[in-house]
Amino acid sequence: MNNASDSAATLPGLNGLFELPPRTLYLATAAHGPRLRTVQAAAQAALVASVAPWLLSTSAWETSIESVRTGAAALFAGDGDGDAVALVPSASYALAIAARNLPLSAGDAVLVLDGQFPSNLLPWQQRCGEVGARLVAACRDPGQDWTGAVLAALDADPAIRVLALPQVYWHDGSLLDLDRISARARNAGAALVLDLSQSLGALPAATARWQPDFAVAVGHKWLLGAPGLAYLWAAPQWRARGVSIEQHWQARDIRDWHVATGRPPPYRAGARRYDAGGVADPLHLAMADAALAQVKAWGVTRIATALRARTAAFEVALRERGLSAWLPSGPMAHFIGVRPTDAASLGAVEAALSTAGVVVTARHGLLRIAPHLHVEVDDLRRVATIIADAAETVAIGG
Repeated sequence: MNNASDSAATLPGLNGLFELPPRTLYLATAAHGPRLRTVQAAAQAALVASVAPWLLSTSAWETSIESVRTGAAALFAGDGDGDAVALVPSASYALAIAARNLPLSAGDAVLVLDGQFPSNLLPWQQRCGEVGARLVAACRDPGQDWTGAVLAALDADPAIRVLALPQVYWHDGSLLDLDRISARARNAGAALVLDLSQSLGALPAATARWQPDFAVAVGHKWLLGAPGLAYLWAAPQWRARGVSIEQHWQARDIRDWHVATGRPPPYRAGARRYDAGGVADPLHLAMADAALAQVKAWGVTRIATALRARTAAFEVALRERGLSAWLPSGPMAHFIGVRPTDAASLGAVEAALSTAGVVVTARHGLLRIAPHLHVEVDDLRRVATIIADAAETVAIGG
């Protein structure tokens, strides 16, 4: 077992395994994962090798493609079934495939979250506009969590045919109960499409229980890979049928580079029919393979426990300083959105964090605190102190 796996027995802060600038506390994994040293080394080796592309055999290239495919499949379903996963460039690309293939007619409805990330909204807007369907946004009432809002919206509208949802709300880390939601969707005869970009690799996925038609995740957030390579998991029925949004040779059973003009050759097995052209680049593949291997070595259940310990300590520290109102209501997972209650406090907190070398994502009046395993529990307590001190300075007119 390598040092990374040995150290991960209890998963303390593993700062030495990541390439990070000195005097920087990076808390923006929900935007882009921190770079593992193994991933950086794999990228550098692939870049050096790229000066002689003729030395990379077709069989070695195909082996690396399938290694990444099965590595991603293991995170979606635990079985490593490569037939289940397509390699695509982005979440929006994958969700456009789902939107194109799922049956949707005039008068039907697609359920999303209010304020849902555009990647899982725009494809459904396009599809609804084409067929005369409509979008329904689940909105939280005061004191209600996202799970309650989704179930209430589903009960209220029998026309809903598709639920297009995340496992974790991208904005503030609120957690949806997909066990309850998926069971209710099946009872209503509605398809389920999941954007797991903010959870795959940080929370266990249970596609066998949830039974989505499609699920997607980008590779550069909690999966710690590089932008430009994402993963589409397809349910068994969609591996045997379904149309991609582009046509290229890698997704087809082409052996001799000759394609008859009469009819296209059959698709390759499983979800490979949805593979995008050009994404199986040796650089992206090398980085993804190294990242997926480390996630597997740590184990997603242990990662989830370790990350929640960090965010829980941060949450407790803020509450102890009287800032409960700044935290989201409802269950949270591995990152937390902090919302100062006034513009002066927001500005003061942003400035204080920046001065201390703390990198967070700030959007729409909310600061997203998204650590990975390079961060210790004590680091999060220190961040909570910085935030609370800044808020206190504003409160006393400093």
